[in-house]
Amino acid sequence: MYIDSHAHLFSKDFVADRDDVIQRSRDAGVDRIVVPGTDLQTSREALELADKHSFIYACVGFHPHEAARVTDQLLAEIEALTKHSKVVAIGEIGIDYHYDFSPPETQRAVFKEQIQLAIGADLPIVVHTRESMRDAVDIIDQCVEAHPQWRAQTSATSDTENSGRGVFHCFTGSADEAAHLFGKGFFVSYPGIVTFKNSPVTDTLSHIGCDNILIETDSPYMAPVPLRGKRNEPAYIVHVARKISEILGLSEVTVSNVTSLNAMRLFRMDREGN
Repeated sequence: MYIDSHAHLFSKDFVADRDDVIQRSRDAGVDRIVVPGTDLQTSREALELADKHSFIYACVGFHPHEAARVTDQLLAEIEALTKHSKVVAIGEIGIDYHYDFSPPETQRAVFKEQIQLAIGADLPIVVHTRESMRDAVDIIDQCVEAHPQWRAQTSATSDTENSGRGVFHCFTGSADEAAHLFGKGFFVSYPGIVTFKNSPVTDTLSHIGCDNILIETDSPYMAPVPLRGKRNEPAYIVHVARKISEILGLSEVTVSNVTSLNAMRLFRMDREGN
């Protein structure tokens, strides 16, 4: 069993064959797919997919590229969507300093506001960072300190029902940064970047193991080797799991089982797919 914890199935890249893409994922052993929104429209589209398929779940929120367009009314509409039972997180949210689509101070402010939405709804968050790890972690630290009751736990490895405040997706940070996040109740997630030649995440993975990680495709982006350059899709999650098993010297079954359990705990999915 695999869980693709981050796939943008609403993307226009899937317009022509979305149903076939979903069926291929099932044929490949993908048990569940989490679809994070990037704005209000795509959050609604993610939720429509979740309503249509019992094994698909939605996250709602504004990507940092959209931060400059966010208003109080739009945030209120995102908050309303969190009432739906198939919404499992606020995301994809965060900070991205690589592109100049939204001013840095606006990104930070919107990130904080959306974390507050998650705290109010008792949901985890799905965090995007690019050249912004330090600022994102600082904001996380402040929010956890101010709201220790949020998801009421101190470690991503806790066996309590509330099992994680969020995940840093497509994580490219260091082992020390990962350890700090684990201590704050966060997981980190890896897509096809683990398969790239001279990947910067290989050393980090070798130090942190798989106890606190999720796997993802980030479809339609970040296709893994040997499919790099092609459109990515959830069925290709098998290549991510296989490479992680090679890096860690574990069986692919172990990697798929541990990462799937982590995803189920973080997003509060039960074993029956509800």
